[in-house]
Amino acid sequence: MENVLLARVDDRLIHGQVMTAWMKRLPAKEIMVIDNKVAKDEFMISVLEMAAPAGVKVKVFSEKDAAKILKEGLKTPTILLAKSPLAYRRIIEEGVELEAINLGGMGINEKRETLYKNIAASEEERNAIKECLEKGIDIKIQVIPDDKIVDVKDVI
Repeated sequence: MENVLLARVDDRLIHGQVMTAWMKRLPAKEIMVIDNKVAKDEFMISVLEMAAPAGVKVKVFSEKDAAKILKEGLKTPTILLAKSPLAYRRIIEEGVELEAINLGGMGINEKRETLYKNIAASEEERNAIKECLEKGIDIKIQVIPDDKIVDVKDVI
């Protein structure tokens, strides 16, 4: 998909070092956060806008709105950001075509078990990842650009 520089999963969304590292590597002008809850939370939206690197616009959309916008096409180099692979599965179900998904920060919680090192996924998230792989989407684990890339097919 044109102008999608990275489709990333990070449950912390925009946060200091990690986003700075990716922004140095990828010349994004916008970050599109895809999250149904955050899209309704004005306070969280303002926090994300403040956390973004200078000169980078943050837009927050529900999954349905994000799918509509992505299908129309992006005019600006953009990083997509979601808290879970479930958001990507939903926008793909809406007809969005993604070539690749980057799994970054997915911390362990009561629903998630370790997938690889400090990356964890729930059973539902694992199923979403498998469905995306079956559709030919390339899914890699890479927390920061300098980390070794791990193909999810090898660990799921």
